[in-house]
Amino acid sequence: MHNTNLEKLTDYPFDRLRALLNGIDAPADKTPMIMSLGEPQHPSPALLAETVNKHADQWAKYPPIAGTQDLLNAIKDWLDQRYQLPANSIDAGQNIVAVSGTREALYMAGDIAIPPQKNGQQPVVLIPNPFYQVYIGAAMMSRAEPVYMSATPENGFLPDFDALDEATLKRTALAFLCTPSNPQGAVADLDYLTKAIELARKYDFVLAVDECYAEIYDQLPPPGGLEACQSLGKGFKNVLVFHSLSKRSNAPGLRSGFVAGDPDLIQKFKTLRNYGGASLPIPILAASAALWRDNNHVEVNRKLYRQKFDRADQILTGRFDHYRPQGGFYLWLNVGDGEKAAFKLWQEAGVKVIPGAYLARPDAAGLNPGAHFIRIALVQEPEFISEALSLVVETLS
Repeated sequence: MHNTNLEKLTDYPFDRLRALLNGIDAPADKTPMIMSLGEPQHPSPALLAETVNKHADQWAKYPPIAGTQDLLNAIKDWLDQRYQLPANSIDAGQNIVAVSGTREALYMAGDIAIPPQKNGQQPVVLIPNPFYQVYIGAAMMSRAEPVYMSATPENGFLPDFDALDEATLKRTALAFLCTPSNPQGAVADLDYLTKAIELARKYDFVLAVDECYAEIYDQLPPPGGLEACQSLGKGFKNVLVFHSLSKRSNAPGLRSGFVAGDPDLIQKFKTLRNYGGASLPIPILAASAALWRDNNHVEVNRKLYRQKFDRADQILTGRFDHYRPQGGFYLWLNVGDGEKAAFKLWQEAGVKVIPGAYLARPDAAGLNPGAHFIRIALVQEPEFISEALSLVVETLS
């Protein structure tokens, strides 16, 4: 016996990529260049190891499941500063919970937000299309119906909430929104966010704003869900935001993030994590607090990404509908047939990218909004990026 909903989770993008390239080696005269995985390659701040070592005597202690008060205070202070929130709008103990990476937390949002029925019918989860795969896991394992909202060049690579009919909205229990978006790097402005929040409150669903790339931006800091809530008033009702140190601080192995927002939902998060959540060890909680308090390494990080986008502009302008993303660290290139291009790039150039179709699902009309694209992660050093992108142009032109 098993949960048959697991059988619906069969097309994880990296499994599909392995199957596509199975048995195909990179050319013998090429060094493989892996640009399919969004794993930050910049050095982690020295502050991380220093703080962990400083608290090494606390590995033997059970950590608090919601995070230490010091970490929660550091997160509150960062949120206040980053989003210019009023000093008393967030309570560190009521509005924030530390989590073991946002993948776990985004999945748990489904357990918290999705009831067996919504208005007497099967609940709906709204998912931007393309999307981060955990969104589907949250929907499927809670027996909800995923509704894919295509984010295309025509709508600025952001899902169009106005296109939803009322029948769907009445069944909606949870909506995921990623800003800056993965993979397109689009940023939702305050007007877009406030409209989404108003819709969530009108139809009583949870808006889960995935802001994991919020600190990697080109020019202007992306606005956030909590910031939009402040412009509306009525606190943080129906809204959760998700942040991580993985991209911000080049520390994906730390598995440290947080959820903030609606105090009732945060309390439910704490309850659920008491039963099934992974606690962050105290040395990691201490390191996380230190990282949230330090912005210098984050600005250095942004400068490195800007250098790489400068290289991309030099090589790709006028090709593959290239544009400079507002945030994140991906290129989303229109190559006509993403799967065919990914195969060709690996077979002929040793450059591994991921087909856009693997990050999306067909829409109601049967069209996959990622089919024409490939996603390229700009996580290595600038010289690597220049060489790899030159090979992309040479191979696909």
